[in-house]
Amino acid sequence: MAAQMAFGRECDLRGISRYLVVYVLFYFVLVTHASPAKACEKNCLSGKCINGSCVCDRGWVGDQCQHCQGRFKLTEPSGYLTDGPINYKYKTKCTWLIEGYPNAVLRLRFNHFATECSWDHMYVYDGDSIYAPLVAVFSGLIVPEIRGNETVPEVETTSGYALLHFFSDAAYNLTGFEIFYSINSCPNNCSGHGKCTPGNSAASRVYCECDKYWKGEACDIPYCRNNCGSPDHGYCDLTGEKLCVCNDSWQGPDCSLTVPSTESFWVLPSVKPFGTSLARASHMAVVQEKVMWVVGGYTFNYSSFQMILNYNLESGIWNTVPINSGPVPRYGHSLAACQDDIYMFGGKLEAGWENVTDELWVFNVPNRTWQRRNPVVGPPAQAQIYAVEGHSAHCVPLDSGETIMLVIFGYSPIYSYISNVQEYNLRSNMWLVPETKGAIPQGGYGHSSTYDSGSGSIYVHGGYKALPANKYGLVDDLYRYDVNTRTWFILRESGFPRYLHSAVLLSGTLLVFGGNTHNDTSLSNGAKCFSADFLAYDIACDEWTLLPKPDLHRDVNRFGHSAVVSNGSMYVFGGFSSVLLNDVLVYRPPSCQAFLAEEGCVKAGPGVRCIWSRGRCLPWEVRMANVTMDEWCYRFSDCASCTANTKGCQWCDDKKCISAFSNCTSVSVPTGGSSCPVRNEQVCSKLANCKSCSLNLNCQWDQNHSQCHALPGNEGWSQVGDACLRINSSRESYDNAQHYCKNLNGNIASLTTSKQVDFVLEELKKLQQQDKRLSPWVGLRKINVSYWGWEDMSPFTNSSLRWLPGEPSDSGFCAYLEEPQVSGLRANPCTATAHGLICNPNQSTRPSCKKPCSLHTNCANCTSQAMECMWCGSVQRCVDSTAYVISFPYGQCLEWQTGDCCPPLQHNCSGLRTCSQCLEQPECGWCGDPTSTGKGLCMEGSFRGPMKRLAKQGHQGPSHDMSLEPGICPKDKGYEWAFIQCPACQCNGHSTCVNGSVCEQCRNLTTGPNCETCMPGYHGDPTNGGKCQACKCNGHASVCQVLTGKCFCTTKGIKGDQCQLCDSENRYLGNPLRGTCYYNLLIDYQFTFSLIQEDDNHYTAINFMASPEQNLEMSINASNNFNLNITWSVGSTAGTISGEEVPIVSKTNIKEYRDSFSCEKFTFRSNPNITFYVYVSNFSWPIKIQIAFSQHGGIMDLVQFFVTFFSCFLSLLLVAAVVWKIKQTCWASRRREIYWRICQSSLDVDCLLFYERVSVVGLVCLC
Repeated sequence: MAAQMAFGRECDLRGISRYLVVYVLFYFVLVTHASPAKACEKNCLSGKCINGSCVCDRGWVGDQCQHCQGRFKLTEPSGYLTDGPINYKYKTKCTWLIEGYPNAVLRLRFNHFATECSWDHMYVYDGDSIYAPLVAVFSGLIVPEIRGNETVPEVETTSGYALLHFFSDAAYNLTGFEIFYSINSCPNNCSGHGKCTPGNSAASRVYCECDKYWKGEACDIPYCRNNCGSPDHGYCDLTGEKLCVCNDSWQGPDCSLTVPSTESFWVLPSVKPFGTSLARASHMAVVQEKVMWVVGGYTFNYSSFQMILNYNLESGIWNTVPINSGPVPRYGHSLAACQDDIYMFGGKLEAGWENVTDELWVFNVPNRTWQRRNPVVGPPAQAQIYAVEGHSAHCVPLDSGETIMLVIFGYSPIYSYISNVQEYNLRSNMWLVPETKGAIPQGGYGHSSTYDSGSGSIYVHGGYKALPANKYGLVDDLYRYDVNTRTWFILRESGFPRYLHSAVLLSGTLLVFGGNTHNDTSLSNGAKCFSADFLAYDIACDEWTLLPKPDLHRDVNRFGHSAVVSNGSMYVFGGFSSVLLNDVLVYRPPSCQAFLAEEGCVKAGPGVRCIWSRGRCLPWEVRMANVTMDEWCYRFSDCASCTANTKGCQWCDDKKCISAFSNCTSVSVPTGGSSCPVRNEQVCSKLANCKSCSLNLNCQWDQNHSQCHALPGNEGWSQVGDACLRINSSRESYDNAQHYCKNLNGNIASLTTSKQVDFVLEELKKLQQQDKRLSPWVGLRKINVSYWGWEDMSPFTNSSLRWLPGEPSDSGFCAYLEEPQVSGLRANPCTATAHGLICNPNQSTRPSCKKPCSLHTNCANCTSQAMECMWCGSVQRCVDSTAYVISFPYGQCLEWQTGDCCPPLQHNCSGLRTCSQCLEQPECGWCGDPTSTGKGLCMEGSFRGPMKRLAKQGHQGPSHDMSLEPGICPKDKGYEWAFIQCPACQCNGHSTCVNGSVCEQCRNLTTGPNCETCMPGYHGDPTNGGKCQACKCNGHASVCQVLTGKCFCTTKGIKGDQCQLCDSENRYLGNPLRGTCYYNLLIDYQFTFSLIQEDDNHYTAINFMASPEQNLEMSINASNNFNLNITWSVGSTAGTISGEEVPIVSKTNIKEYRDSFSCEKFTFRSNPNITFYVYVSNFSWPIKIQIAFSQHGGIMDLVQFFVTFFSCFLSLLLVAAVVWKIKQTCWASRRREIYWRICQSSLDVDCLLFYERVSVVGLVCLC
């Protein structure tokens, strides 16, 4: 019994073990089958790992799905959006739509933001499309200036939607951004100084209840600090603005500073009314009787834009100035006040195509009216009005009593960066471009300039300019321009490059605030787009000081703002810091009157310069002080810049600039000298493009290096309109004068325009004042008895020149110009001499300039000039690549291109043929047709539906106003509007889908996952229902280029879009329309054909032909296997497929072959037209083929060889015999001469000498 029980237990254990093994095996198989085949090497951040690679979620790309690319929709009450965990991708376009409920407030908090300044932008729209109002444009580094300030940028939208669009270019990529959004939340979480309280109704918004001593929508503005020093200093007004009301002898935000004060302070006054319509940038402001007038400026939305505002500097109240008619809105213009008038010049127009204008408008303050002025361009005749933006202007009185407006520098789309000064005479309405003296400045865009009436000088600082070596960027230059002497001086650089900043002059100190400080990303070292830097330049000491930044409750970084001075304070208004600003900042510097002792007075500063005079401390008046140092002077490479600066430099004859206190062997020009010769290389190097370079005849544009260089030996030429003239004082006949001009690559001048005549008369008057009286030849001569004409063959019809009484005389056939005051012509014989001549150059010798970028009107012709121009499709503008940053300083360009214009039609969305292409453009949406096969139409639109552009009466150029038009894509008729993502089925109308997104079967000769391309052998664009058609290749290709239909010919030597031509330039003969093409081989040569280039990959065959005259040997070998066929034929139609060829050899899959063809078999001599054809086919690319045909003869060939050999041999013997005979004769003559000398030396001089050779060693001399 026990044994049976033991046996039973053993059987049970065996059964359990068996089941256990089966279970383990089953589990192992199951787990093995369920586990992934291969793990991903890196984590998939926004996707899933499948078979060792990351499959990204929609909207994400990259090997780890780490970069955003596409459109996203966010509907949660709060959340985050980011470009990814690492640096964003080059050429990225990402769009986020945040959807709340109607009219909900959406708040965006930019916790981190770092992109390339001025190139990579984040756009924020208050709506569901880019046609909604733009509220912010972020670019650069967004970091609080002062740690502890709750100033992380926050943006709100009120439509219930927010659309964020990010674009990065192909250069630098930084860490990107992290943005927190929330719906119906308190601003900035009440900044920690209050609590968020809901409204009384469900639809009302939440708001902040601020703690005591804090105010503002976000409880971020402190008030009544230290209780305003109550009761001695002031008191806190809790009923009105909640601010300190100081007693008469106290001032400052908390009434802690005395009046006057030895300390400076900033104030952020309340703006009344506080409206977004005030916000603007690149506007201009002037002060008239304690009222700041603000004119123009850039704004995101011009529908509610007010062209003119005024701000009462005492009451702090804003007023709009309604104007019935006047100039259209503009920015980047200049403004200059003179008595009751404000002069506005230039700028960029927002209407139409955003042209830079040369308009001059005058606003009369008392009458509130605009008037357009049309200046008269005065002498010199080469003057013109430069249409510029980013310049500056001042009305200044001259010592002569005249009042002029000076326009300083600027950028012209035609002439690039302008280094000229333009003058407008207010009384005479005359416009000049005067020639300046002193240093040679480099002009630019976005500089600051300040006029000092005490010294009659203008101080110019910074700007965006052309730099050496064809580079462009920010500068920290400081110039002084003396308006009466028209002289430039170079002052000390600030060390802080910037543009679009502001500058004012207070108490002998130049105060510079803000600006864009970001240079090229590789050089900027983290410099931010928006700066709050505060710099002071001490004019007395020629020194710069960095002052503390404004100590306010929030950051005040900005550029594109304005600054004015009134009552000893600086008022800063507006500007741009990702959002357009409408605030006013007030800076009150230390007051010199507050210093009661001399020691404190003279040590006042930085930021103020005081002097002690008669027991009082007074503001310092401008006067220049010279401080010298060799290190400073060494930097100047030309005489004018060396001597025209405040460092006391002198120019030596050895072309060196040194300190005035250093030893100079021979001083050429001392400090302040005005006798420096004009250095053309310095002047020309400041001209930034071909057009401006061509205006100066002494300069020439180097197209290869894109630089302007001085022409050697070209002094004395003057630009007069479109021509150049040169006056010489030598006495010459007309013909000699013509030769003189030709030596200068020119001709005698034909004075066919009034500008040229005025210039010549003006120059003759100047010479007459120097006791030089000229009566020069002009290019006017008698053509026949009654006809006078100019040298350029134009008729003499110039009304500004006339014959003097009694002229022309019959004795004269050439004309000269009488004295300037007479300005008439006299005739003289051409052989007579005249005192002076006038030349103009041959225009053909000066290379023509390319069309300026700004004149191109579409992407194709804009980008055809390599990298010189950049096309912005969103604003339909072409700009110079050297001026892209200043052309769109506020991110107006959503995307730029320099190469292929893709999409093909840039004017609107309708040129995009697929949904994926459509949704890459932020302004477009896709309307899918009812077939649900991927067909549709791309059109402008928003998340809610398609949009239509409104037409405006009297509006030039395209309107920017759009309205929602759902009827364009009617949902009730089966159309489907897609804005965030494309419909699942995308078969381009050639197939239906299975499983929602898989094309079932591509029809209509199409193929591809989305039926997006034509089948092999067909071409066309089948996207969006397009058709395919067969390739037409005349039987010489099976495939063609899928879009253009250009055939990929398979036989080497056949070319043409339809394989219809032979490559005759490379020895291929034949007719591919009837047969094929052959390479014509030469006999007794070996040829090698290397088909190894990428363009050769379609070749599978090559054909050869040879025409021998006798026995023939043939050899061929290749690096790959091939098929070989050899035929021969007789007749003029050989080489075409007409059946007359006789096959000889047919081989397959070989690498080499040799054969010979005898004369007995092919009768070469009786058939002189016999031709062999070799067909090499069915080889694979790449391949090298060597082929040779050689011919040999029989016994007759040997006879011919020996005849030729012996003929040559006998000829050589004959030549050798002649040479030997000549040699013998020479030696005999030489021996006789030697014998003569021997005899002469042994006999008397009077003897008659006879000599004769009697033996080999003997000689007989007879007397």
